[in-house]
Amino acid sequence: MKVKINPSILAADFVNLERDLQRISESDLVHIDVMDNHFVPNLTFGLQMVTRIQAVSPVPLDVHLMIEDPDRWALGYAELGAHSVTFHSEATEDPVALARRIRKTGARAGVAVKPGTGVQELLPHLDEFDQVLVMTVEPGFGGQSFMEFVMPKVRAVNERRMLDRRDDLWLQVDGGIDATTIAIAAQAGADTFVAGTSVFREGEPNENIQKLREIARIHQLS
Repeated sequence: MKVKINPSILAADFVNLERDLQRISESDLVHIDVMDNHFVPNLTFGLQMVTRIQAVSPVPLDVHLMIEDPDRWALGYAELGAHSVTFHSEATEDPVALARRIRKTGARAGVAVKPGTGVQELLPHLDEFDQVLVMTVEPGFGGQSFMEFVMPKVRAVNERRMLDRRDDLWLQVDGGIDATTIAIAAQAGADTFVAGTSVFREGEPNENIQKLREIARIHQLS
């Protein structure tokens, strides 16, 4: 599977956000965490801000909805032109129905699970999704430590997509991804990696992206 590095702008400089978006032009997508201070204890971007980011981003948007009632709001983000819109399985009663609505707009539909949420109920329905996001931290804040105990869920999704021959299904991890933990996640089967601090905080972001991508490629094959 192709390795994809999607930097999280939670770690960017919000005062110079357009500049920092240009500094990650070598990424595959830019990861936008939309939080409503209800589903998670943090408040970030809304539809208006994401629309402006869409207008200036050099790469497509990977929108992650950490919100209550994604059934009401998800289509707005898909319709503005986001490449991928991911919602939490815990926030909707019918993930399949919502994914179908998102797909009708032309966007990729992703479903996310918190560290404490299992994936067994999703596995028979992988053909309804374009991405499965396994959170490797508790959603809500950047800079947390990677939770390796969720790797069995990553392996379970990867095994099922191989059985189903779903080469087009992206398996994403988000939280605490750096040069060490990306190797662990890649070996478990992840191919799409959200990285914030390890991209933005030291050195040149585009160089950091390339280093992370190469580490993941090596460990996918190991």
